[in-house]
Amino acid sequence: MKPLTCACLVAFACFNVAAQEKSGGNLPTVTISAKANPDPVEKSYRKMIRGMDLFEQERALRVPGAALRFKLLPRRPDTDLQRIEMEVVGSTVDFPVPIAPDQTFTLVRNQKAYDENAQVSPNRRAQSMTWRSEIKTPGLPPGTRRLGDLRMECRVGMEAGLISNRSNIVGRMVKALLDTPAYCDRQVPLYLFFADRPLFSVTLVAGPRREILPIDMLYAAASDDPKLKDELPYCDCEVLVDRTYVLPLGDRSWPDDTRVEFEYMEDE
Repeated sequence: MKPLTCACLVAFACFNVAAQEKSGGNLPTVTISAKANPDPVEKSYRKMIRGMDLFEQERALRVPGAALRFKLLPRRPDTDLQRIEMEVVGSTVDFPVPIAPDQTFTLVRNQKAYDENAQVSPNRRAQSMTWRSEIKTPGLPPGTRRLGDLRMECRVGMEAGLISNRSNIVGRMVKALLDTPAYCDRQVPLYLFFADRPLFSVTLVAGPRREILPIDMLYAAASDDPKLKDELPYCDCEVLVDRTYVLPLGDRSWPDDTRVEFEYMEDE
């Protein structure tokens, strides 16, 4: 199997796909809730709350100074993230989810929505966007992240079921094996992180130890092979390949306080 297929299908396969459609005519104007969409790009409210629970259980040990937010990211060049509307919709309950200008949000806890296995539904089409958790310790220098925060992002993301990949038979088979927080404890789990801008390099720094990540840990293991373009639609990194990286999350020789330093293409 090709590298990009491994990164995008095996590690992250079998997640919900979605779309939202609105129709109109000469009838009186009505509000269409996300629950009525035939194929919404949605996530399980219950699973996302479980991700929040995992964060609360482990934050004191792993990320004592950090907070958890969820983040929306584009999958298509024409995806507009500036005017997204999102709501939690259950059988008898629904309420809006405010989204910050940086496309991050939090969820309020609602027992009825949890019991009804409500869905978190934005008004966007299938394969147009993806989701991640965002956990940042305050006070870090610009262009750096803390490795322990990113380890926790992976654990919360897997528990919350955030990765948005196209469903397929292979994906359904591996999802049951890999879709747990324990997957993040592997030496180099293929969990894709996204930098803020296109990457030139990523360096791990712990005291005097410095190590630049090899090229195959950047850009979703893609290459100049034009055949890989056919595989990109199966990966939620499709338009974010130039800012994609993976990390040795399970390598405990790198402590949680390891700095992850980014050099960006524009800096070069």
